[in-house]
Amino acid sequence: MSPAVKYTLGRIGLFVAAFLVLLPFPLSIFLKLVLAILVSAVLSWFVLRGWREQYSLQLQNAVERRKTEKQKLRSALAGDDSPHAGDDAPAAERPAAQDEPDHPTDAEQSATNSEQR
Repeated sequence: MSPAVKYTLGRIGLFVAAFLVLLPFPLSIFLKLVLAILVSAVLSWFVLRGWREQYSLQLQNAVERRKTEKQKLRSALAGDDSPHAGDDAPAAERPAAQDEPDHPTDAEQSATNSEQR
């Protein structure tokens, strides 16, 4: 079972358990729900720590995998033979920056317009 599913079901289970414990007390239903949310949040911080860390690791791995795939795609679209690691790559392996930008800046555009007048 996925860490995300385990953690989510654990949070829901703690909430239901806390609500059932509060059910016999003579409080309004709204107050019981609020207290159950608060109690389950505090309990989940301690009880579900392992599942939360597994879930966090799963998310971190997914982010790293997406970054790698994105870099490979950008390299393929740029026509590079091998993907670059961004700023971690040595300067000799990084593609050289263009001398002039594709689009002029606002200052360059206004200077060009004033020269044409």
